[in-house]
Amino acid sequence: MSNYVDITYYQNTYKGTIIPEDKIEEKLKEASMHIDTLTYNRIVGRGFENLTKFQQDIIKEVVCKLADFEYENEDLIKSALSSYAINGVSMNFGTSWNIQVQNGVAIPKDYYCLLSQTGLTCRNMRC
Repeated sequence: MSNYVDITYYQNTYKGTIIPEDKIEEKLKEASMHIDTLTYNRIVGRGFENLTKFQQDIIKEVVCKLADFEYENEDLIKSALSSYAINGVSMNFGTSWNIQVQNGVAIPKDYYCLLSQTGLTCRNMRC
């Protein structure tokens, strides 16, 4: 398993600034592994270099966005709670209109829709 994005791409092309430099590599690797889960390991099976430039560009973009999202929301994502309430204020995770849990990976719906444009997230075995 390799990262689909490196530190240079994250900082210079994507212009990422959210993740501290000492955590970038770890978060990009984690996001790349989650992309593999969301794409049913089709990238691994085909080889990243064998994908179209369009697919590669989308995957790189989503890896960076997902790494930022996972870094910013790490405590909430890793929490075993799916909902809680304190003093009449409640919060649900996983049923939000803009976050979905797909194959055990929490991802904003717009990132998942972007990733879906690659054709690699289809559940059909023929994709």
